[in-house]
Amino acid sequence: MSNKSYDVAAYIWPAYTGDEQRTLMFWPEGMGEWQTVKRAARKYPEHNWPRKPLWGYVNEADPYIMEMQIEAAADHGVNVFIYDWYWYDKRPFLENCLNDGYLKARNNDKVKFYLMWANHNVNHLWDIRLSHQEGNIIWDAAVDRAEFERIADRLIASYFKHPTYYTIDGKPVFMIYDLANLLRGLGGVEQTREAFDWFRNRAVEAGLPGLHLQLTMWNERSFDLSGVDGDKTATTLELVSPLGFDSLTHYQFVHFTDIDRDYNEIMADVVKEWERIDEHYDIPYFPHISLGWDNNPRYEAFRPGVVRNNTPDNVRKGFELARSFLDAHPELPPLVTVNSWNEWTETSYLQPDDLYGYGYLEAVKQVFKGTGK
Repeated sequence: MSNKSYDVAAYIWPAYTGDEQRTLMFWPEGMGEWQTVKRAARKYPEHNWPRKPLWGYVNEADPYIMEMQIEAAADHGVNVFIYDWYWYDKRPFLENCLNDGYLKARNNDKVKFYLMWANHNVNHLWDIRLSHQEGNIIWDAAVDRAEFERIADRLIASYFKHPTYYTIDGKPVFMIYDLANLLRGLGGVEQTREAFDWFRNRAVEAGLPGLHLQLTMWNERSFDLSGVDGDKTATTLELVSPLGFDSLTHYQFVHFTDIDRDYNEIMADVVKEWERIDEHYDIPYFPHISLGWDNNPRYEAFRPGVVRNNTPDNVRKGFELARSFLDAHPELPPLVTVNSWNEWTETSYLQPDDLYGYGYLEAVKQVFKGTGK
């Protein structure tokens, strides 16, 4: 392996704290979604649950906890955290792990961060007592232009200027998760492009060189162009350029492929999807690796759809494929996104557990730092 360095960016689900008061409606014990992890049970004979975190059910809004996690991440080659960031009812939600944990950690210069606006609606998914119910929206994440501007000003003032914020060409990277919700709130494609242009100009006015807008890729979705009536639609491919996105990546394999099978079979199709995007899109795509998928911890009854054979060794092969993709695109920043640092209730995490120990972190280290096997 060469001495080339890579940016390995792991998503963070910032719900492992009880410090955010609004989480008590979902997890009343006051420890965030650790409550669900702690009670997760095996649903069938071969099911690899329950699992326990080797670091314990820690409060990730505690700077001392995050200093330990930052050290472990950096030592194993994870040098970027992508924080899921939320805004509901005209105010932020689940910012504590970032504001009070990571940003107050004395060693946060070792791992950079950027934000993914997880602008999806909230239903009862996080509350295992009610997660079997569907369609009941607690919070609608769509925002109008005035609210969008409030959000943008907060992001610029609170995060984008931080010395550890991750940039591409000096521009802070900001990812949008749910394009359909964004279009719906802002009123359509033209209005969304105007909002993005305003956002970029606002960043420049604040002394930044601009903004790098990244889209969370799902599959080739069909979007309502007006944001309202559904008469005219367009695919992701048809929208990324008119909207002015700068790059693409994925959040989870489950968004675009059948995950109810062997990990090696999944990876074969994942690589085909990378190649398809690379061929048809005229903006950069950064390869994504998901460690697995099994969201049964969030439900009382069994939910089909479980990745099989996603051992650290097989995931390491996935990382090698992502590295090969980056090496074949030397013109791009060497960024790979990983799901995730701590998505325990979706069974897709790098943090060490009692099943594989530090196996997933060691896989990152072997592939992207050139150590180990």
